[in-house]
Amino acid sequence: MRVEFFLLIGALLFTIGCAGVLIRRNAIVILMCIELMLNAVNLTFVAFALENQSMTGHIFVFFVMTVAAAEAAIGLAIVIALFRRRRTTDVEDASLMRW
Repeated sequence: MRVEFFLLIGALLFTIGCAGVLIRRNAIVILMCIELMLNAVNLTFVAFALENQSMTGHIFVFFVMTVAAAEAAIGLAIVIALFRRRRTTDVEDASLMRW
């Protein structure tokens, strides 16, 4: 398949994720949209790696997946702390967690 197809799908996924981050107020949905954006970038890296016949894109994908796993773990811990304290996952209430 042509690389343009994968770039178009990656751009579409990134746009959906970006719109979700900007529009939604639920912290869990925002984290899922960030993961969608990171996966769109991974798709782009792999598409360019296949086009150029190099392993560099695959190596970048490995590192992005590592960062995404750490982001998911830390983000979920913050959401759990917010929910235990305020009984909501609304990001507007996150500013109320100040001491």
